[in-house]
Amino acid sequence: MDKEDKILQRLKELADLIKRHNYNYHTLDKPKISDKKFDQLVKENDILEKKYPNLILKDSPNKNYGSKIKENFKKIKHDSQMYSLANAFDNNDIREFIKRSVKFLNLENDNNFQYICEPKIDGLSLNLVYKKGNLVSAGTRGDGFIGEDVTENILNIKNIPSKLKNDFPDFIEIRGEVFLNKSDFEKLNSKLENKSKFANPRNAAAGSLRQLDISISHSRPLKFIPHGIGKYSDNFDNIEDYYNQLKNWKITPNNLSKKCHSVEEIIKFYNQIDQKRSSIDYDIDGLVVKINSFKLQERLGYVGKNPRWAVALKFSAKKGNTIIQSIDYQVGRTGAITPVARLQPVNLGGVIISNASLHNFDEINKKNINVLDLVEIERAGDVIPYVTRLVKKNSKLNTKIKPPKNCPICKSNILKEKDEAILRCTNTYGCRSQKIERIIHFVSKKSLNIDGFGEKQVKQLFDLKYLDKVEDIFSLEKFETEIIELDGWGKLSFSNLINSINNSKKISLDKFIYSLGIRFIGEVNAEILANEFKELDVFISSSNNTSMFENIDGLGPKAISSIIDFFSNDINKKTIKNLKNYLSVTFIKNETLNNFFSNKHLVFTGTLSELSRDEAKYLAKTKGAKILSSISNKTDFLIAGEKAGSKIERATKLGIKILNEKEFLKKINL
Repeated sequence: MDKEDKILQRLKELADLIKRHNYNYHTLDKPKISDKKFDQLVKENDILEKKYPNLILKDSPNKNYGSKIKENFKKIKHDSQMYSLANAFDNNDIREFIKRSVKFLNLENDNNFQYICEPKIDGLSLNLVYKKGNLVSAGTRGDGFIGEDVTENILNIKNIPSKLKNDFPDFIEIRGEVFLNKSDFEKLNSKLENKSKFANPRNAAAGSLRQLDISISHSRPLKFIPHGIGKYSDNFDNIEDYYNQLKNWKITPNNLSKKCHSVEEIIKFYNQIDQKRSSIDYDIDGLVVKINSFKLQERLGYVGKNPRWAVALKFSAKKGNTIIQSIDYQVGRTGAITPVARLQPVNLGGVIISNASLHNFDEINKKNINVLDLVEIERAGDVIPYVTRLVKKNSKLNTKIKPPKNCPICKSNILKEKDEAILRCTNTYGCRSQKIERIIHFVSKKSLNIDGFGEKQVKQLFDLKYLDKVEDIFSLEKFETEIIELDGWGKLSFSNLINSINNSKKISLDKFIYSLGIRFIGEVNAEILANEFKELDVFISSSNNTSMFENIDGLGPKAISSIIDFFSNDINKKTIKNLKNYLSVTFIKNETLNNFFSNKHLVFTGTLSELSRDEAKYLAKTKGAKILSSISNKTDFLIAGEKAGSKIERATKLGIKILNEKEFLKKINL
């Protein structure tokens, strides 16, 4: 028997062993070997397939996803949006979270609340889709709507069965975190060259999962712990019931989760987890607190990208001392001039910090900070590091840092508005830094979400004059010859960028509005505007009508003024006109918006008894209604509670239909 025959025989043996042990583990729940021995079999198979690709079996354990290297990750659309958690940083924040929930639900107290609390794993979010009990896809969170398809990369993760064992729904999205244990991270890093080593377990998990060479993902000891649920066709009363079902499916939830009944219990459990976090074999950065009842979760709903029914209580910020080596100025997308401390590099929680925000010049003077001073810096969660206080003054420098008299980038005049401490460059459309930052914002994940087009690439192409304004990204193909010769580029990377740009041309109205970078128009306000106008041309044609915006519930005066200013500028008008030639901007309709109040304009007045005013408005919005703040000819219904004021008289004069609370609830099918 020659060498290749022996290899082929061994591959057949491995295929049989891996298939049999997978069946024992996932289907029979009777593993015959340890996880370590199983991983050794998988690793041996992957090594052989990579070394002898001509001998790969038709029934290889990696069939359809094994040894071949993918060209890139396909996009995958989530059936329901993946949200992110709002952060809390102390006990008062948790108390406020509970107070807001109680007020929103129009309750007297939280006595009937139960909370599921569990460590917040510092990993990579994953969405698993099962149909008829079979795993059909796995996607990263991405922008919450669309992620990367990593189905083939996760098939060797033990806590992710390819088939649910029993009592499974027709459809379910199971959400959780992919991570590496600290011990596995150390072993992995020890085998890598210095330039390839990962900074921390989270980066290692993300890097291991997002491998185009799938065999690399399969060789890494990735773990998965579920913590949430998306769309599903079954009925669960609460998180606790859902977690129990997950255990039946061998998708084990966090064994450190706990049910709490009060804020005191939450805080006590938080302190316990904080004290033992160093002994836990995976990185955690806080405690997630979720209201247990799915019915209450549904009522509380979401605000922007965050659920109202959950919050992440972060651990104390990581702090360290270092020396300020210099102070530079950054000019942002809206012209804000921010002083930035360039630091002697310091390691905070596995992350090397060399820059920190100084916020504004008032803060610099208040803290008496200067170059060469020893300062304390703090980094809480994903927040940009900032200087908290002076530790030791350098006696050689007693002068104060003075604000620049002109823009540090374009030398234009600067302005300090009355109601803020920030200086702004007035050269809005000519300042190099503002132009670059607008392009970076336009291509970012929350806007057009163009892969492979980060800050570094934007600045490089801008400096070479291949880019000058946001619409120029759609004309980059004409510079292909020049760009592929640049450092960090090549035919493949340029081709991938062009593909990503082309894939971004279909965009939702709310994302498009957000991508324009209008001051005070974040994700929440962009969504409010999209739901109000539904068509880009309608939004644009209304942009000079202040009264149209003043009656939109949730839109403040600063946002309205900023919209009017933005569309009064000829440069912005030209930009939008050009973008319309490249982009297909559509309003994404909510499939559930089939209700009596769909596309109707509602005004609320008086005190409601069964719901709070906020919950009633939220409920109406989920059914497709538009909420106005005042009565006008545009109003379709006035919802009147107790002690209603003058709005009833105004509605009566205009012939507007008035509904009491019971009528409103009946019409909205509650």
